[in-house]
Amino acid sequence: MKIEDNFSLRTVRKKIIMVSKIAGIILIISYVISTRLPIEQDFSFLLWLCFVILLVLAVDYLMGRFISKPVDRLSEAARKMAQLDFSSSCEIHTNDEFGELSQNLNKMAQNLQQTLSQLQTANCQLEKDVEREKRLLEERKELVDSLSHEMKTPLGVIRAYAEGLQDEPDETKRQKYLEIIIAETERMSSLISTLLDLSALETGAARLSPERFDFIEFVETIAGRLLIDAPDADFDLQYELPEHPVYVETDKRRMEQVLNNLVVNAKCNTQSGGVLKLLLKENDGMLDFSIFNQGPPIPEESLSKIWSKFYRDKNSKYSGSGLGLAIVAQVLSMQHLHYGVENQPGGVSFYFSIPTIK
Repeated sequence: MKIEDNFSLRTVRKKIIMVSKIAGIILIISYVISTRLPIEQDFSFLLWLCFVILLVLAVDYLMGRFISKPVDRLSEAARKMAQLDFSSSCEIHTNDEFGELSQNLNKMAQNLQQTLSQLQTANCQLEKDVEREKRLLEERKELVDSLSHEMKTPLGVIRAYAEGLQDEPDETKRQKYLEIIIAETERMSSLISTLLDLSALETGAARLSPERFDFIEFVETIAGRLLIDAPDADFDLQYELPEHPVYVETDKRRMEQVLNNLVVNAKCNTQSGGVLKLLLKENDGMLDFSIFNQGPPIPEESLSKIWSKFYRDKNSKYSGSGLGLAIVAQVLSMQHLHYGVENQPGGVSFYFSIPTIK
């Protein structure tokens, strides 16, 4: 042990002993001095008594500084930690046991705070996982219920014509029954594929793959295939498109689904001999798409419902799967694109906007 360690004040015990020794020495010296002063004995004793009182107060102050205040601070810090409050640290900067205990308490508080933060993060993630699993189970149930509901009609038709096929001697009718059965089977297959695709989009199992392409040429190709080259066209096609390329960055295959569904919906709901108008306009870095079909309006109470799965407008002459517009809404929502539908004089207009790039 080094000699200076004997005189260091790095422990509370040594500080108390040192203060006690100094106080005792001062007390003895002061008494000796007071007895030798050339004054009366009573006055000398009174003077010494006053000095003793001051000495006691000084010792009390030092004891409070060395012991009481650090203990109070440690107690307050421990109380806050017991209440899981780690916002403030214990500020004791001494070289004794109290200072060391203060540092250890602060380290423990930091470790506990970090552990609690990790636990909270893990708990939030667990809640999200549980919620996601719950949502997936609900979506699976909804998918099964939807399939069960939608399969009843085609399965009933297939069964009826299959039973009729067994007892039908007429070859022409048998061939017709077979064609109906095949058509209903293809309808079921298409419905299941579309519903599974929509479910994958909703659950995040299917992700978008953006690419850069000319949207004007893209729309012209789809419109030409579905509208201009259609042999059963019974409408007046009007269109207004930019005469120069306009580039966007999005999932080309998914946007083809969007345009296919919007164009087919407009085509099938255009009244005989009515107007079907396709419009594309550039507007402050955005490309606004709209398609108008002349025909009966959509009831106001149904405008927000048409994007739901299996919703069908009773006034519409078009009887589809009820999934086309749901896919449109899902694909556009995944890209945070503005879209909607509105009744206009003489018909209905569907629209959406997509950012352009150079």
